[in-house]
Amino acid sequence: MSATYSRDPGRTCRIRGHGNLLPDQRRPAREMKEMAVAVASVATLAAEPGEDAFRKLFRFYRQSRPGTAALGGVIDFSAAHAARGKTPDAHKVVRSQLSVSAVSDHDAYRAGLQPVSKWQAYGLEGYPGFIFIPNPFLPGYQWHWVKQCLKLYSQKPNVCNLDKHMTEEETQDLWEQSKEFLRCKEVNKWRPRSLLEKLRWVTLGYHYNWDSKKYSADHYTPFPSDLAFLSEQVAAACGFQGFRAEAGILNYYRLDSTLGIHVDKSELDHSKPLLSFSFGQSAIFLLGGLKRDEAPTAMFMHSGDIMVMSGFSRLLNHAVPKVLPSPRGESLPCCLETPLPADLPRDSVAEPCSVEDWQVCSSYLKTARVNMTVRQVLATDQEFPLEPVKENKRDTSTEGFCHLDEKSQVKRARLTPNS
Repeated sequence: MSATYSRDPGRTCRIRGHGNLLPDQRRPAREMKEMAVAVASVATLAAEPGEDAFRKLFRFYRQSRPGTAALGGVIDFSAAHAARGKTPDAHKVVRSQLSVSAVSDHDAYRAGLQPVSKWQAYGLEGYPGFIFIPNPFLPGYQWHWVKQCLKLYSQKPNVCNLDKHMTEEETQDLWEQSKEFLRCKEVNKWRPRSLLEKLRWVTLGYHYNWDSKKYSADHYTPFPSDLAFLSEQVAAACGFQGFRAEAGILNYYRLDSTLGIHVDKSELDHSKPLLSFSFGQSAIFLLGGLKRDEAPTAMFMHSGDIMVMSGFSRLLNHAVPKVLPSPRGESLPCCLETPLPADLPRDSVAEPCSVEDWQVCSSYLKTARVNMTVRQVLATDQEFPLEPVKENKRDTSTEGFCHLDEKSQVKRARLTPNS
């Protein structure tokens, strides 16, 4: 059996047998040949001696151009029945079973999610514990989470990369200081960047220490209740009832941003999953192995997509080498064009989003992507070690954010990895 998939999340594809494809599923021979050449190049590149396979493929995808055959080997879970696509790694895609009864339709609705029975969930052979859920959000509800990331979660007492060189007063309300800049973004593209556009990361709950690479009991602020509720529902649907959202790292990507190769291992309890929520422009995600000499599998992440890394996959190397600009120019993904319903359920965690607020969010997301990762730090009844955590002062606002593209000699923003 074989099938095709589309990068357009709204397109529906159907599985057919060999030689029985629908007309719109037939790819021109030239395009297929170009894809085969690109795929072979990727395989050859990964097998070459020298630099580890992950780093070579990270560079390959970072330098790739959207809309070309170079991305033909990237798995796209957003199309229905993507499990049998034409990419070389598509045979790895399998259906994942969800715990439908673990989350009531009412609780899913409260979090802005479709009933779990309507979700599509996929896994990858060779990556036990990895679950990919293409956009399970109800129409319009992504607006709430985007607004929270930009307007609420970026506020004090949460910690962000701007804190190192700015006073607490200067970073007190990034939204208020940036909204007029963003509203005028299309009018004056040569204006200075707003503070929100300079934001690269925010930490929630137990605040990750980028120097010691540890969490500590004395560096904590209350975790947002709405994000905790969303995370608990997703974790329960994936078989992790009782999950506690204790720490979050929000990454704010510009179109030239990357997330370096890393493993999220600083949490003290690795038996609980790492949850990832994506909003805005699409990106390429690379999932590798326990060592960097294992070639990673590439996949697209679109707005609304959720990834769960648990079990064996919890401690695998992963990275984001590329954020993809919209093929329609500076525009939003189609799933973000539907507004948040005005009449929200009384117990919904989502809050109304004004036209003015969404105007700011929309302007920001036309050239950006936001990712929320949520994790449980401690096991039940576990406490932090008693040894004191030493603070080594250094410039955390710039370290790891910028590396030099060896070929183009153009600086590209790079987000600080977890480890």
